[in-house]
Amino acid sequence: MPLLIGIDAEWGLSMRLDSTYRYPWNMTLGAIQDKKLIEKVGVQMGEQSKRVGVHFNFAPVLDINTNPKNPIIGFRSFGEDKVNVAESALALMKGYQSLNLLATGKHFPGHGDTEIDSHAALPTITFSKERLDDIEFYPYKKLFDEGLASVMVAHLNVPSLEPKENLPSSVSHTIITDILKKQLGFKGLIFTDALNMKAAKNFRDPGEIDLEAFLAGNDILLCAENVPIAKEKICIAYQDSIITEKRLGYSVKKILKYKYKVGLNNFKPISIPGIYKDINSTANDALQYELYENAITVLKNKNEILPLKNLENNKIAYVKLGDDVNSSFVTTLKKYTEVTDVFDENIDSLNVKLKNYDTVIVGFHKSDKAWKKYDLTETELLWLQEIAKNNIVILDVFTKPYALNTISNFDEIEGVVLSYQNSDVAQIVSAELLFGAVDAKGKLPVSISTNFKINDGLTTQKFNRLGFTTPENVGMNSEILSKIDNLANKAINQKMTPGIQVLVARKGKVIYQKSFGYHTYDNKVKVVNSDIYDIASLTKIVATLPNVMQQYDLGKVTMETTLGTMLPIFNQSDKKDISFKELLSHYARFQAWTPFYKSTLDSSKIPLPKFYSKVANEQFSKKVADSLFLRNDYHDTIMKKIVDSKLMPKKEYKYSDFTFIILKEYLEKITGKTLDVIVQEQFYGLLGMNNTTYNPLQKFNKYIIPPTEIDTYFRHQLLQGYVHDMAAAMEGGVGGHAGIFSNAMDVAKIMQMYLQKGNYGNRQYFSEKTFTDFNTCYFCAEGNRRGIGFDKPQQPGTAGPTCGCASLTSFGHTGFTGTMTWADPETDIIYVFLSNRTFPESTVNKLSKENIREDIQKVIYEAIVK
Repeated sequence: MPLLIGIDAEWGLSMRLDSTYRYPWNMTLGAIQDKKLIEKVGVQMGEQSKRVGVHFNFAPVLDINTNPKNPIIGFRSFGEDKVNVAESALALMKGYQSLNLLATGKHFPGHGDTEIDSHAALPTITFSKERLDDIEFYPYKKLFDEGLASVMVAHLNVPSLEPKENLPSSVSHTIITDILKKQLGFKGLIFTDALNMKAAKNFRDPGEIDLEAFLAGNDILLCAENVPIAKEKICIAYQDSIITEKRLGYSVKKILKYKYKVGLNNFKPISIPGIYKDINSTANDALQYELYENAITVLKNKNEILPLKNLENNKIAYVKLGDDVNSSFVTTLKKYTEVTDVFDENIDSLNVKLKNYDTVIVGFHKSDKAWKKYDLTETELLWLQEIAKNNIVILDVFTKPYALNTISNFDEIEGVVLSYQNSDVAQIVSAELLFGAVDAKGKLPVSISTNFKINDGLTTQKFNRLGFTTPENVGMNSEILSKIDNLANKAINQKMTPGIQVLVARKGKVIYQKSFGYHTYDNKVKVVNSDIYDIASLTKIVATLPNVMQQYDLGKVTMETTLGTMLPIFNQSDKKDISFKELLSHYARFQAWTPFYKSTLDSSKIPLPKFYSKVANEQFSKKVADSLFLRNDYHDTIMKKIVDSKLMPKKEYKYSDFTFIILKEYLEKITGKTLDVIVQEQFYGLLGMNNTTYNPLQKFNKYIIPPTEIDTYFRHQLLQGYVHDMAAAMEGGVGGHAGIFSNAMDVAKIMQMYLQKGNYGNRQYFSEKTFTDFNTCYFCAEGNRRGIGFDKPQQPGTAGPTCGCASLTSFGHTGFTGTMTWADPETDIIYVFLSNRTFPESTVNKLSKENIREDIQKVIYEAIVK
């Protein structure tokens, strides 16, 4: 019969094999209160073990780590509370053994309170029998009752159990046969710990130690230092009747029993093709997010500093301590609001810089490798002390809990978060927690000096801000979703656009966010997620519409308010009786647009000096592009042209930029502020949309802004950081219909606010009724699909903006520069597509003709798990 295959895989196969999946340490899992999640870990570990042909996992660790200085157990333990250790280990065992595999509890009789590594020497356990029975044996008894397959016996000197001086427990008949088998009634397989460890090999020579281990009651001897000698010694002992037939048969039959249990009587070799994909399934990452969402622990939250709120008035700095990576943490923090990395080699100079900030997040990042040092250095402790003394501080620790033991006093630290490990997922989830996208659930599995006790762990409020997870956690299929990559690359390879950003969110979680291509076709600057694009007509629902909705919410306008009432300039025109509802439904008989700029150019399409100046002055202050300033009063000319424009003869749906140019005028008149100021105050600052703005060159370096066009017809220059839309440019870059620059993440925030009917970050921006009123199609019966300001899915048999698979309650908008955003209340999906398809020239819209945006949306809907 084939061999049993075992592996030391306490945190998954990656403990011993590369290119395999790593789960959190047991101590991280010990912080989780929902033990069903740990059972899921056991199941996944079992599936991966089975796939590679492993039958035994030398896990779970049942040691109760009551000694923080333990050099070999520590993070490998579920904690220092016997009940938590037992419950956590039991969950892991149940999951693993549910696949007819075999789990091993270790290290009997208990390795949790030692200061010596048994790989190097023989540790001594000084506890009484009563203490051992009450504490160390507790998890074993619980797991024995539930069918634990096997136990590994440690190399320990336990005087209260074994009277022979310095006799390792692994060769103690008293400990193995009398206590483990008889007293505790264990009938499963018994393994020694590795016999080549110094705690064992220093006791007896090779062969001798193996024989003594077998005689003590072990069934399987691990890592014999010299197998031929060990075999010879055991054979001689058998021939000399030192080992009886009964004793030998007892272990052999037990081993055969477990071989049958794992199916070795019907052995089938494992299939090699597809093995890497199978053991690195998307389900692994999905569970990993759940684990950290339930493990990360808030230990201090003075004045409810967590989750971070009032983003518009909270200037946040980040300071790194530790010597390991932090990119996932910092990148995720910056997706919520503006967070500034602050660094200086001198602590006094650093504190001077930090005076400019309201909150300082200190991230302590140490290597996530198993045996690396995790304590703060003396210098780091001093820096933390000085930073905390002078600032409001949130300390986030990305390493083992015992690192906190080096901090003597937490009085001056307002928030303390324990993230346990420095993995990418731990960093992402921890950033989510700081901003309230997830709430804190973890409980401390060990005590931290006198500052924090076992099971300490505060709950925090959950804000309905966007979070991050895998597609599988929100009922989506990663493999299908990955087809987006092919469509995006097709668009770039066929020169439909130089670059693209795509984001997909579902159920309040971003599940796909990628950037493709370059800023231009010279392939020099790659597009990254933080780059900001000219989003063109998305401006209508990202800037103007939400402010109009607030005015509606306040009762300043109704669906029947007339244009003449809103703006007296229309009172003497044939447009005075157009209703608010008609205006925003593009059902007002307005023309699509007017090329206002053409009347300001000479016959060679060069801006006329009458209208433009190359330098700014009191009369010419509206910046249209580099070295091009429009006269201030031309806005009045634009408005007069709209007032005097001819209405279309037939009342039918006609998309028009005039609507939102008019709405900008209305908002600025009623508030006394310019639209860029209004939207920043009312929405962007509050939502944390710090990458969204008009006139981005006033705030950002142009090198993070993909250019939109090489303009040869009006401005005669490369448009990079200046709005592409001509009318918006003539408004100094601030248009009601165009002008906003943003990235996919920021657009998703305001779309999530809409999806949540006016609420985001636990702040209500307008009423649910207002959202419902605006997301209604009032003229569908007349063939007009539009909502109030929102675009809606096309009606059957007609062309339109979507894949045809979005629900009728869905809403969104598209933009001329190759942009689109769409939200669907029925599937709880947000889709954002940004590009600069207009570069280097805008006349041919191949992106639209090839339906790239719609095809990507179709893939998103296909990825929903039915």
